[in-house]
This record gives sequence, C-alpha cells and structure tokens, in this order.
Amino acid sequence: MSTVALAVTDGMLHFELSLAYEVFGSGAPPGAAGPWYDLAVCGPGAVRAGRFRLEPDHGLGHLPRAGTVVVPGWADTEAEPPADLVDAVRAAHEAGARVASLCTGAFVLAAAGLLDGRRATTHWAHTEALAARYPRVEVDPDVLYVDGGSVLTSAGKAAAMDLCLHLVRLDHGSSTANALARRLVVPPHRDGGQAQFVANPVPARDGHPLAELLGWAIERLDQPLTVDDLARRARLSPRHLGRQFKSATGTTPLQWLLVQRIRHAQELLESTDDGIDAIAAATGMGTAATLRRHFRRTVGVPPDTYRRTFRAGTRPAAASSPIRPN
Repeated sequence: MSTVALAVTDGMLHFELSLAYEVFGSGAPPGAAGPWYDLAVCGPGAVRAGRFRLEPDHGLGHLPRAGTVVVPGWADTEAEPPADLVDAVRAAHEAGARVASLCTGAFVLAAAGLLDGRRATTHWAHTEALAARYPRVEVDPDVLYVDGGSVLTSAGKAAAMDLCLHLVRLDHGSSTANALARRLVVPPHRDGGQAQFVANPVPARDGHPLAELLGWAIERLDQPLTVDDLARRARLSPRHLGRQFKSATGTTPLQWLLVQRIRHAQELLESTDDGIDAIAAATGMGTAATLRRHFRRTVGVPPDTYRRTFRAGTRPAAASSPIRPN
C-alpha cells in the first residue's frame, strides 16, 4: 500500500484533495518506521479544483499501478462523474488496489460499481441522493467512515481526515498515526462509527466539564473506572454526565472508555512485548480473557493475531470494519 494515487479531474473539491495530499505526500512524521508513501497525482490533464489549477503527475491510466487510490470529493453530485475517471477507478480496484473515497467521492465509487452490496457513507447532506441513485448500495448516513477492506468511504471534511489517518494507522500502526496527527494538530482518532453530526464534537472551551475529564480518564485506563467515578470527577450527576457525553462525543461514557482501552491495547501490542495479562492490566480490562473477548468483538481478530500481523508489517484481514461506539 506504499504507493498512493490521488484520482483527480475537473470538479473535485479542493479541501479533501489538499487534505489527502498533506497526509500522504508531506513525508513521514518523526519516529515512523519503514518507507513512507510514494504519492502520485493522476488526472486526464490539467484540471481545476474550485479556483485552483492542478497539474497531475500521471494520466488516469496510472491508477492500476497504485496500492491505494484516493478519490477526493466530487463537487456536482447531480452530474454523472466522467466516464474515464470511473473506468480508471474500477480498473485500479480490479488490479488489487485499495480504493478510498473522501466525502462525495463515494459517487464515483458507486458509479464504478465498487459499492454494490456494500455498506458505505458520504456527507450527510448527500446520503439520500446516493441511496436513491444507487439502490444496491447500503448507505449509512450516521457514521464518519466505513472500512470495507478493499473499499473505504468517508463522510465530509473532517471525517475525510479521520479516514486518511485510519489508513495510516492500518499501514504504519497507531504510534505513527498519532505522531502524524500531532504534526497536523488534529485529533489522533475518531471512530468510524461515531455519528457524523455531534453538537460539540471537541469539548475544548474553558470550563466545559468534559475538557479536563477526557484527559484525566485516558491517564487512568489501567483503573476500573465507572460512570460514577467519571461523574464525581466532573462534579455532575451520572444522568447529567451521560447527556453531556452524548452531546460532546456522540457516545456513552462506558462505550467511550471501552474504545480508549482497546486503542491503548492496540498500541501496546504494536510497540511492546508485554504479555496479554500485562496488557489487560494496563488497559483496565482485568483479565486476559476479558481483553480477548472485547478485543476480538471490537477489532475483529484476537490480540495475538493482531500483534503477529502488525509485527509482520501487514494489516489483520479480519479487522476491516470500523470500531463502532455502540
């Protein structure tokens, strides 16, 4: 997957295009192991993205040579995507490329038939149009991104960044993805199953009861935290905390905690030789059996398989669906 091709044509959304270029084309973050991505911009010739003119490196015929093809947002969702773009994306997938769409780029994947019979998403404002035009696609309007293994789709704008970081995490591990997120000054991870629309997605303003609580909880994942513990720390009733949590994160306190524990377990499996019992203790899971049960249900493979696969430098084949918060 080290070769990434951006598939561009007239009418692409420049934000998603620039975002993908920054993630895959700006070089490895500090501490990254192994070679970084070799990025190519592929198009039919000079193209316009909004008010910007872009000179591709290669023609669309170069897409099947890539390990990963990224299709940025498509501006005019009422128009059919160009046939040469659709054909090239389809050919790339048939050649074995992993294909990811950002925002309304899902319309290009759907036109190519890559989403038939699959679960997919796009920007919430366009999910009804996508479902109506392509009835064989299982459109999920409520998630940030969907990882279907060889085909991935994301919602709009910030969710496109979430999907790009998810790809980096699959290819290079959590530590590298987190280092890249720090360089980009963005949250290191939001789960694909999180709701697209959250009233306060980042509770960062001073005085917000969750601004300090989330960091406090993450530093204590080895402890058996309960909703009552979180509520006491936030000086809220458990019921009021639940409402605040849903508004700020899109999920419940316990589901959020479980996801953080699983993510911490993934980092330890990738970066240490600690045994499963030690990792269970470090993540607050208590026992190896509890860790294995939650890890397999959430990630899709057992912890031992996950560790062997990442140590071998490839992703777990069964871990193709995103972690959902509930």
